[in-house]
Amino acid sequence: MSVEVPKTCKAAVCVNRGTNYHIECKYDYPVPTPGRGELLLRLNVTGLCMSDVHFMKGDWGVLMQPGVDCAGHEGAGTVVALGEGVDPSKWKIGDRAGLKPIYDTCFAVTARRLTVITLFRPVVKNRELTAYVLSPAKYTSRFPDGVPDEIAGPVMCSGATVYAALKASEARAGQWVAIPGAGVGVGHMAVQYAVALGLRVVAIDTTDSKRQLCSALGAEAFIDFATTTDIKEEVLKITGGGAHAVVVTGGTGKAYEGAHGLLRKCGAMVCLGLPSRGTAFAGGDPFDMCFANLRIVGSLVAGMDDVDEALRFAARGLIRPSVINDFTFEELPEAVKLLTQSKITGRAVVSFDK
Repeated sequence: MSVEVPKTCKAAVCVNRGTNYHIECKYDYPVPTPGRGELLLRLNVTGLCMSDVHFMKGDWGVLMQPGVDCAGHEGAGTVVALGEGVDPSKWKIGDRAGLKPIYDTCFAVTARRLTVITLFRPVVKNRELTAYVLSPAKYTSRFPDGVPDEIAGPVMCSGATVYAALKASEARAGQWVAIPGAGVGVGHMAVQYAVALGLRVVAIDTTDSKRQLCSALGAEAFIDFATTTDIKEEVLKITGGGAHAVVVTGGTGKAYEGAHGLLRKCGAMVCLGLPSRGTAFAGGDPFDMCFANLRIVGSLVAGMDDVDEALRFAARGLIRPSVINDFTFEELPEAVKLLTQSKITGRAVVSFDK
């Protein structure tokens, strides 16, 4: 089986990378040729993530490398070409698959097929804000039946990442988890996976639309940080003594401020949201941390087994398409602006065919 691959395609190119970057929609961007061990995927949709904004702005201290024009790391589509050396019994043209935040990994740690060397896609390779992308066959994730692309794409990053973070918290079914930043892209996925794991969720965010979203996804309580005088006291009251875990999904210093104080004794705080470098700090007075026996855990991205497990939750219908904001390719620059202004409730995806 073969598929005709065009010479050029749609791509959202980052211009003037840095603080004053902007995005230009191109329709004649060169389609790459797969090298040894690589797959060429034709994407149908890609998710939008604040990580891409940070890479384009460079405020994490990491800029996209010269020659890398396109950010993006939540692509979903089909295989259209196999590079030399790809085992045809494992991958064939027409297979549905997706790409994750990491470009490749050494596989030095086998437990959960965790990523050890983190080569972020938007830094070293053109990524999923273009319709045709390359991916190492060994590190590409296959989609299960019944998971539409607009759901599978966001699972590649935000979904699987929050799923791995929840596992890292070691919270068990029936226990409480507080989620600062619960109403936006990563946070609303955390609410869904927490509920699917049997956890009781206290969502922390602001605006009525985010309250309604979190409640619809199964959060038992919502705290509006803009109108609540004492968030810690409110969490302690709701949970009867503090959350067993806090998963900070908000990418701001405000989300981290006092987050460890929401925990009960022996609780765990998982750092997930990444604000601009140097603008946020996790934890508090060592005296308080030690006497309460608290843990602070960093969680970057998911291992490959975590991704497979997260996709199976989606296949069971536990990740809901009603929370997806679907933009056309032409709307992509405006969608990124809305994302940076925290004006998107839920997750945003871009469809290349609309």
